[in-house]
Amino acid sequence: MPAIEGEGRPLVIVDPYPYTYHQIFTPPRSAWLRQQFEVVSAPEGVPLDDGVLEEHLGECVAIVGLMPLGKDRLELAPKLKVIFNSGGNFKQNIDYEYCFERRVHVLNCGPAYAEAVAELALGLALDLGRGISREDRRFRAGEERYLFAGNADVVQLFRARVGLIGFGSLGRELLPLLAPFRCQVSIYDPWLPASVITKAGAVAAGLDEVLRGSEFLFVLAGVTSENEGFLDAGRLDEVAAGSCVVLVSRAAVVEFDALLDRVAAGRFRAAIDVWPEEPVPAGSRARRMEDLVLSAHRAGGIRSAFYEIGEMICDDLGLIMQGLAPVRMQPAAWELVRRYRSR
Repeated sequence: MPAIEGEGRPLVIVDPYPYTYHQIFTPPRSAWLRQQFEVVSAPEGVPLDDGVLEEHLGECVAIVGLMPLGKDRLELAPKLKVIFNSGGNFKQNIDYEYCFERRVHVLNCGPAYAEAVAELALGLALDLGRGISREDRRFRAGEERYLFAGNADVVQLFRARVGLIGFGSLGRELLPLLAPFRCQVSIYDPWLPASVITKAGAVAAGLDEVLRGSEFLFVLAGVTSENEGFLDAGRLDEVAAGSCVVLVSRAAVVEFDALLDRVAAGRFRAAIDVWPEEPVPAGSRARRMEDLVLSAHRAGGIRSAFYEIGEMICDDLGLIMQGLAPVRMQPAAWELVRRYRSR
């Protein structure tokens, strides 16, 4: 990467808690960062002390982390050029209006997780359709079912009708993974013109059509002020009977009890990676449900994805310090950022 021009080393604050500095920066990226910048970083495994943070705001040009940055703190940082959100969400703990006025970039690392989440989403769909983990449990218990008996309710992904709810970074990584299965893919995303979906090789469709017509349904939408809980009991009753539902984006877009009710009743099978309460309570009925594949919010949390965050931060920081626009991370959009409701 190019060196940063200018006298002295600009200061960067790195506090990616609950992640750690070494989880997101490989040794080469860390070496580049520390050669080009003075780095104030949190101790491994704990957040940066508020006093230490505020002590260095006056000199910092970049902040990496998830800490609250209201106007009172941002006013202490006259040299600030960019805030790197290291958690994958645009949380409502930053004064975005102040950042827009000051031309401070606010960038999100969500795209770093997209490949890993899409990969696991495909795996969960195959598990649901073919009963892989379910039949593994039966085999271990001495209750295996051979040949057709173990496949009576199988839904094959090949040539299946597939629906995606949301076509952001997750959907755009998942769609090519479905191509070898020659699926008929319909996508609902109210934030996109139909032409974007059509040019990607899928069919733009309404929510009702996607719910009713999909044998595999992937819920990939982020949570906003408009769609929080929008997959409620009524919408879930529209989901095609016998289908496979994969939830890997945000739990808050679904009325969770209603989802579990319909899985328990045998209306459809589901795989869930994101939960309204994490850790999931020990007594949760989800742990005992046969037609539910459980995943502990691990779709994107792999080493390669964390290192990709560090790559993206260094790439975009280098560009910004040269007076260029960032290209790797997702920028906060004035029209959208205040609508996000991720927690």
